[in-house]
Amino acid sequence: MYDPSRPPGRSRRRRPWWPWLLVVSGTLLLVGSSGVLLAGRVLFSAATNSVNQQNLLGAVNPEREHVSITGAKNILLVGLDTRPGQDPSELTRSDSIIIMHVPASHQGAYLISIPRDSYVRIPAYDNGKVPFNGGENKINAAFAFGSRGLTGDAALSHGFELLAQTVEGLTGITPDAGAIIDFQGFKEVVQVLGKVCMYVDEDTTSIHIGHTEDGTFAPPYKINPDGTLNRRNPGVTPNFYAKGQHCFTPTEALDFVRQRDLLANKDFDYGRQRHQQQFIKAVLQEVVDRGLSSPTKLPGLLSAVGKTMTVDSGGIPLEDWAFAMRGIDPKDLVSIKTNNGKFNSRSIPGVGSAEVLSDTSLELLHDVKSDRVDEFITAHPDWVAAS
Repeated sequence: MYDPSRPPGRSRRRRPWWPWLLVVSGTLLLVGSSGVLLAGRVLFSAATNSVNQQNLLGAVNPEREHVSITGAKNILLVGLDTRPGQDPSELTRSDSIIIMHVPASHQGAYLISIPRDSYVRIPAYDNGKVPFNGGENKINAAFAFGSRGLTGDAALSHGFELLAQTVEGLTGITPDAGAIIDFQGFKEVVQVLGKVCMYVDEDTTSIHIGHTEDGTFAPPYKINPDGTLNRRNPGVTPNFYAKGQHCFTPTEALDFVRQRDLLANKDFDYGRQRHQQQFIKAVLQEVVDRGLSSPTKLPGLLSAVGKTMTVDSGGIPLEDWAFAMRGIDPKDLVSIKTNNGKFNSRSIPGVGSAEVLSDTSLELLHDVKSDRVDEFITAHPDWVAAS
């Protein structure tokens, strides 16, 4: 497998977050911080049983009774950012979309983010409640159109299925499994841990949480319905996370991973993706260092981690997934930047500013489908994301 430590200056210690949850639940939870095996079978059963499983891929993956863990695998990972008390009729757009590619050797894994504003063709789809006629739009709208008029598990299943169909049409990749991760669930994980400390790599100003002069929580900005900034609310000081070491409370943690508008480096979605990955790396380090060795914290951690995700194993038991990927160390997860981490946007009438995937990005996705990512990275080493 390609070693991203070559050429010099490239690091292989990129640790994206939702794949970790799938791997951690099945493997790292078996080992405590001391490296001693912890009642393997009992702990593994508790980890996998805490995960909500349901059919997300639908017609995209109908051959569930005739699949095996052998060969190259592609897992579609989708992040949602729902709010407590969110109106069920409000459309939910996917916040992050990642393809986790596991080569046929099952040695290491690649993660390729599809920018959520990518301009794509979304196929026609009938969820049984509100049909969608198909058309061009941003890829994160696929989840919203698939789940329109639905709530609960039905909304998750149909939203994910239309997004999976859209990804398949764009890339030719048929996902072998999938998972939905809800940011809100991570607040509970941090509550169990108490706090999470990490290095913040750029000054970050919150557009969601602030406080008045007397210390009362208040939103610092008025937000437009499309999520863009409208104006500053007078008398409210926004939360500010300065560059450097920072220990996050549960509320601050959830706030930090949502920010993209007022980042010091003005890297917007690319910066937010990086911060999410860095933050979850810090969370998992805390879980390993302080959670797994604590008999009082461990049950709550298993429950909290399980609540963050809904998984479709594609007909392959989670135990088989974990066993097959047991040799994948987190440092072997390699992130690859679509569009080489650079904005390639244009204004689309009726859609607004959208990201256009370059020919090289489409070449990368084709190589994911054909299990030739090593060859792509050899030809484009600068597309490997530095840690």
